[in-house]
Amino acid sequence: MKRKSVLCFSLMLIVVVAGALFFVRQKNISPSVVISRGSSNWINEEIAAITSQADNLDKDVLKLSLTAYEHAKQKDITDNPLLVIVDYSKPSNQRRLWVIDLNAKRVLFNTWVAHGKNSGTITASSFSNDPKSLKSSIGVYVTGDSYSGKHGASLHIHGLEPGFNDHAYSRSIVFHGASYVSASIASVSRIGRSWGCLAVSQDIINALIRTIKNKVLVVAYYPDKNWLHKSAFLN
Repeated sequence: MKRKSVLCFSLMLIVVVAGALFFVRQKNISPSVVISRGSSNWINEEIAAITSQADNLDKDVLKLSLTAYEHAKQKDITDNPLLVIVDYSKPSNQRRLWVIDLNAKRVLFNTWVAHGKNSGTITASSFSNDPKSLKSSIGVYVTGDSYSGKHGASLHIHGLEPGFNDHAYSRSIVFHGASYVSASIASVSRIGRSWGCLAVSQDIINALIRTIKNKVLVVAYYPDKNWLHKSAFLN
């Protein structure tokens, strides 16, 4: 009797398992796939999640910045999950700076940022790595330590690309707050211009520095063919 019961139970179990397998195949259900960081699938997931929160961030600029971030990680330049993107192809009265948490897939900041006075008026179009040029520099940076300077709370950045921005530290190119950068100014005109620094609103500079200090990657984008072709972080 016991053998018959065991046999019946086994047959029922086989039928249930077979039915479940058939259902999975019919529904084309596949097992969960682990997406490796830096893969095309990971980049596409990040783009979808981030642009759903910030539709003013160009997908191609974001993709390029994610590529730069992965190269920086491979070079042991940073292991911080935050990424700062500045899109200098946008006019200064638009919010063109983003801080992104790649682990949480969240946009932490999206705000206005100034460019150098000799880089252009409302839109930047000329960039330099030279001292006293009063121009912004493009390329990949990593943030350093914070300090209090003539503009108040400020944050050092280190340029990582020879010929494009590696003089940033010696030029004193930093993040700092400025009275000429604000939502109210941007709503009626262009914001003011710096001497090459990434100047932001005084209302957010402290929170921004606390968030991005100490080895956060910064990508300052502009569609410069020379940089796009030569950058070790993009190719």
